[in-house]
Amino acid sequence: MIMKLKNVLIVVNDIEKARQFYYDLFGLEMILDNDGNMVLTEGLVLQEEKYWKEFIDKEIIPENNSCELYFEEEDIEAFIEKLEEYYPDVKYVNKLMTHSWGQKVIRFYDPDGNLIEVGIPT
Repeated sequence: MIMKLKNVLIVVNDIEKARQFYYDLFGLEMILDNDGNMVLTEGLVLQEEKYWKEFIDKEIIPENNSCELYFEEEDIEAFIEKLEEYYPDVKYVNKLMTHSWGQKVIRFYDPDGNLIEVGIPT
């Protein structure tokens, strides 16, 4: 029997600000708001940092670069325009680049230092 991956959880400082960010850029909508724990469409869960720290009793390390959220977008140039219009202070890891296999991608951090990659479908 194979277990099903249900959700991916990321830690955020301001859950409402994070919800708006993921809605503005990716169209993710809230499914459930459970007091500091918010489930969005596509299986993304936002967890407020103060609660996460209580659960794990460790410091949170933003921009730790150990994982990323990956999204695909056909019109990546239009996505970049939207990103820079809505979030002009976005911190890039790499601006638009093309991998050796031809895929165009960008990488940047969300407002809480979670790494995001957006690439054209391969």
